[in-house]
Amino acid sequence: MSLELFISLRYLKAKRKGLFAVVTTLIGVAGVTVGVAALLTTMSVMNGFQTDIQKKIIGAQAHITILGARSPQDVSDTLAVVRADPDHEASSPFALGQAILTVRDRSIGVVVKGIDPKREFAVNDLAAKLVTGSWEKIGESRIPGIVLGVELADHLGSEIGDEVVLVSPKSVATPLGLLPKMQKFRVAGTLKTGYYEYDSASAWTGLSAASKFLGVDAGASGVGVKLKDLRRVDAAANRLRGVLGFTKLVRTYAQMNQTLFAALKLEKTVMFIILTLITLVASLGIASTLILRSVEKTRDIGLLKAMGAGPGLIRRIFLVEGFLIGGSGVLMGLGLGMLLCWIIGNFQIVELPPDIYYLSRVPVDMRPWDVVAVTGMGLLLSLLATLYPASRAAKADPVEAIHYG
Repeated sequence: MSLELFISLRYLKAKRKGLFAVVTTLIGVAGVTVGVAALLTTMSVMNGFQTDIQKKIIGAQAHITILGARSPQDVSDTLAVVRADPDHEASSPFALGQAILTVRDRSIGVVVKGIDPKREFAVNDLAAKLVTGSWEKIGESRIPGIVLGVELADHLGSEIGDEVVLVSPKSVATPLGLLPKMQKFRVAGTLKTGYYEYDSASAWTGLSAASKFLGVDAGASGVGVKLKDLRRVDAAANRLRGVLGFTKLVRTYAQMNQTLFAALKLEKTVMFIILTLITLVASLGIASTLILRSVEKTRDIGLLKAMGAGPGLIRRIFLVEGFLIGGSGVLMGLGLGMLLCWIIGNFQIVELPPDIYYLSRVPVDMRPWDVVAVTGMGLLLSLLATLYPASRAAKADPVEAIHYG
């Protein structure tokens, strides 16, 4: 055991007159504990929401989306390139466009996606998201079927079997002039992805019906790709960009929803900074405790210096003591934070309205990097809080310290 650590432990264990010094030490430890626990719990809960949103987005769309098909042969060539990629697991062509959906006297803008169900369901989880109806009827030719998001269907008041009208923004030439292109569809089902943006403004129909209605001459707007390993999505997207060239737009699921993920990242960063202030306030308590300790131990400091101890030894004693106080708070905070995360994740402490959040309990996702960041932040603030008290104690004059201590 080093001399610095030995003396620091002696100071922490020493009995004093009154409880003021003990109370200030405990307050410093408790402050760091609460700050670290609050920060770790908040980061884990935000990670849980982010992970849940990511799962819902991936369940409704492909890992990689390739747009820019110009002809049926171009679609075939793109599929061939995609299938040759080492990370490829499944792929499916699709037609994508915007339209106005009209039911009786209600109208709303929607995103229409034409799919080949057998191939599309290998790319995403839409098959398991169907709430009512069936996917089989979207391929009917006379009046094609259409599947609506549950929020969209509720807003329009439409049910299975109702006829709806899609109005395309593209006009068609008629003897009466240019008129909006319209086509009837029959509601074949409702779908719930769990992500409000999709459920409130998306509709799915057959690939051929969508291509014909949207005027997609290539038969498909692009290709959706599912990878074997989602963690390699950026590398796979870069490879496909290099092979397909600038004529194709290759976007990952994160890029397709970059506004949402950027907002979540910014929110997490801001919460980290705000909750760090709790630990900062606690570290100021550690600083005040050490300042009081240096005043209380003025005579001891003078005696140590008279016996040959240099300013560096005195400084290290107080640095070690502050680090012990802060480190104890950090360790206890990590334990408390992990306990809170376990309780929140396993018990329904906070009930969420399922119709608003699509969740019944708060999700928790504790990540090793967050634990490291919180630990490092707590230790760093604790160490910084000891710099001034340690420097002040190291500058004490031994004669005055012994005489007036």
